[in-house]
Amino acid sequence: MRLISWNVNGIRAAIRKGLDEFVKNLEPDVLMLQEIRCLEEQLPKDWSPPLEMDYAWHPAERKGYSGVATLSNKDFTIMGKGKNNENDDEGRILITKHDNLTLINTYLPSGSSKIERQTYKENWIEEYLIWLNEYVDLDSPVIIAGDLNIAHTENDIWNPSGNKMTSGFLPNEREWFDRLLRSGWIDVCRREFGDVKGPYSWWSNRGRARILDRGWRIDYFLANHAAAKLVTNAEINREGGLIVSDHAPVIIDLNL
Repeated sequence: MRLISWNVNGIRAAIRKGLDEFVKNLEPDVLMLQEIRCLEEQLPKDWSPPLEMDYAWHPAERKGYSGVATLSNKDFTIMGKGKNNENDDEGRILITKHDNLTLINTYLPSGSSKIERQTYKENWIEEYLIWLNEYVDLDSPVIIAGDLNIAHTENDIWNPSGNKMTSGFLPNEREWFDRLLRSGWIDVCRREFGDVKGPYSWWSNRGRARILDRGWRIDYFLANHAAAKLVTNAEINREGGLIVSDHAPVIIDLNL
């Protein structure tokens, strides 16, 4: 079974840039998208999901902002939206069930725009960590997928020393990620990649960061123990981050 998580930085623009062809070539069984920035009725009238996938749409209430969507080539069930089924008006979390596998598609808030958003992000992630406790110890497989807007370690960012006070690599954000993993979640991509720099999943549009591969790894698959033992492969398709979006698709394969 192949899972893909991809922040598409606006699905309508991504479609124009060749999203469908990329997805067809990567052949996912489940595709989880973040930052769709599109209400369902705003999708191109002549567009249908690649590979004839069924989909669940969870946009933000505000047009052109945030939102997540999950697509699958088999029937699935929507289990909830938001933490504790709160009013998730920014379209941050979509929980789906695929046979025995639970997927938590997440677009964690960014704090880079202004101090109020950083405060919002820090409060949000603390609530998120508590909420995730109900899933981590389940005997059935559970996977968190998405853009978590935090580079966890120095291996996950090209220039750690120059970004120590940058949102997404702040000491308290990285400490929060430590606690997330200590609670039982496993960063299966890092496990597969090993103790190396990169690979990265997001690049700034400033300078030549994208061309020179000076990026951040902020897009993740985190698995509980039941799911982690099923993962056989992980990769990041850098080409998708050069052509379709400023993020690359992150891919894992499961023996499922």
